[in-house]
Amino acid sequence: MMVQLSEFVTQLENWKNGKAMILYSQGNTFCSGADLTTVKNITDPEGAARMSHLMHNTLYRLSTLPLITVALIQGKALGGGAELSLACDFRLLAPSASIQFVQLKMGTITGFGGATRLVGLLGQTAALKVLLSSQKLDAAEALKFKLADEVLSENEDLLEQTKRWLDPYLHGASEVIRAMKKAVAHAAWSNSEDSFSNERRLFSTVWGGPANLEALKKNIKH
Repeated sequence: MMVQLSEFVTQLENWKNGKAMILYSQGNTFCSGADLTTVKNITDPEGAARMSHLMHNTLYRLSTLPLITVALIQGKALGGGAELSLACDFRLLAPSASIQFVQLKMGTITGFGGATRLVGLLGQTAALKVLLSSQKLDAAEALKFKLADEVLSENEDLLEQTKRWLDPYLHGASEVIRAMKKAVAHAAWSNSEDSFSNERRLFSTVWGGPANLEALKKNIKH
């Protein structure tokens, strides 16, 4: 699955006209994390380092895609599955869904960048509470912790609700949305000076472009 996910991200990197991506499962579990049978066979530090490097690289690339990304969480997001959800811009949960960082219970820590992302999202204190308690956060608790952006209704198709929730953020031209996402994603992982420089560069790619000229022509009022 890790290798397939990496290949999936590569396909998305080569999708030049897209605006958004929804990551969801076909079954009742979003992602249950590591297969314990497989993990038992990766006991040497070198093997663990290779696995961690692959997933760090994959999830970093996922988080910096020039697409608005949403994790639609149905059922459980456990361990590495919880880390996977953090690589998306937004997390929408079914009413019965839950997020749980079980790494401490397994005698380890987050291996895919989850602690770093959790601190960026929640702050140090709240991140420590979530990680050290291994607390199972139901949809309402995830919303309270700001791990979830919305709890969906159980009375309507979850994917259709997610598309509708996402729609207000997709009204801009594709090239402008992609440039905006690039600017924000870069800012999250760089110092201010580097981020400002990147934002100026991206601005120059869309200013005077088709969407900008069309807006000016229509004399849109802010």
